[in-house]
Amino acid sequence: MDNDQKQVFTPTDLRKEFGVTARALRFYQVKGLLNPERDGLARNYDRRDRARLALILRCKRFGLTLQEIRKLLDLYDVDKGITQRRASLEMLEAQSQHLQSQIAEMTQGLEELRETCEEIRQIQRENGEIESGLEHRSHAAKG
Repeated sequence: MDNDQKQVFTPTDLRKEFGVTARALRFYQVKGLLNPERDGLARNYDRRDRARLALILRCKRFGLTLQEIRKLLDLYDVDKGITQRRASLEMLEAQSQHLQSQIAEMTQGLEELRETCEEIRQIQRENGEIESGLEHRSHAAKG
């Protein structure tokens, strides 16, 4: 039976499906983001926990904080997800703008880094500190 048809999931099921550690599952449980049923020492997750874990991991990849993720999870039951979708769109659009800004800054930083490296190589060539054949090998080995 595949996981789309199952009703109960063990920690092992979720670890394999989502590539998370037992420690991560416990962390999300302690933070109140997942709420598995206890059967003695065993923890059993339901379809809701599975869906919540998928959302948690997706939001983490988007760069949302645990506080933001909790807010989205808490909004799910308010009105059949309408408020959750509205809040999700708002948060994700803001995060998208934030990431675009970071990309622009990193792109500029990378360009400056490359220019600085080239300036240093030029000074080294002018001062006879490197031979032209050696320069290309050491540069190629690092890049």
